[in-house]
Amino acid sequence: MEIYQFKKEMGKKVTQFSSDFILTRIALTQKANIGCMHLEENGVIGFHQAVVPQLLLIVNGGGFVRGESNEFVKVQSGEAVFWEKDEWHETKTDTGLTALVIQSEKLDISSLMSLQK
Repeated sequence: MEIYQFKKEMGKKVTQFSSDFILTRIALTQKANIGCMHLEENGVIGFHQAVVPQLLLIVNGGGFVRGESNEFVKVQSGEAVFWEKDEWHETKTDTGLTALVIQSEKLDISSLMSLQK
């Protein structure tokens, strides 16, 4: 057994696309890139295009996400957001948010239960 850390203190600050968050890398496989995003109060993952399909799993806190429209949707712990390849998107929070992100060309999310809003 080995124990690893993915605390925000282990990550790197990201400012690309006018972002303000800490990214801690967790795993990189031949098919997927997995990381943890730590957004402090008023943190943001700036508006940008997804290079590959992307799944954002909110594990703590809450915030707001949007796709290509200007309308933000509230999200909270226990919810996941999926963006297709090339889809423009943004995430922001007023109070803080921690999320796992999974990015992969072959990302099957069919087992996730859709949340009707």
